[in-house]
Amino acid sequence: MQPAPEHLWLMIAALGVSAYALKMCGLIVLGSHRLPQVVDRCLGLIPAALLAALVLKDTFSIGQVLAVDARVAGFAVAVIAAWRRAPLIVVVVLAAAATALVRAM
Repeated sequence: MQPAPEHLWLMIAALGVSAYALKMCGLIVLGSHRLPQVVDRCLGLIPAALLAALVLKDTFSIGQVLAVDARVAGFAVAVIAAWRRAPLIVVVVLAAAATALVRAM
């Protein structure tokens, strides 16, 4: 069931306010205290881990089904190019070219 369009902006506003309130709760609870060093390091790694998980999920699945197709070749080429410290644009172009090449076969 889709929400009515007139309620959509209300839902967006409520989500924005709640996200802001949750961030403010962290500042209020912690105050001027610093987090332990190990927790601070772990929090810094969360964005990279989340991005890696999303890339892997989108590479190896279609909906609810595990799939191995041309995207895996592009992913493998991107991993190798990134490991060899290629610039980001080169990594993206190589991965797209590898995916297109495998799909064309």
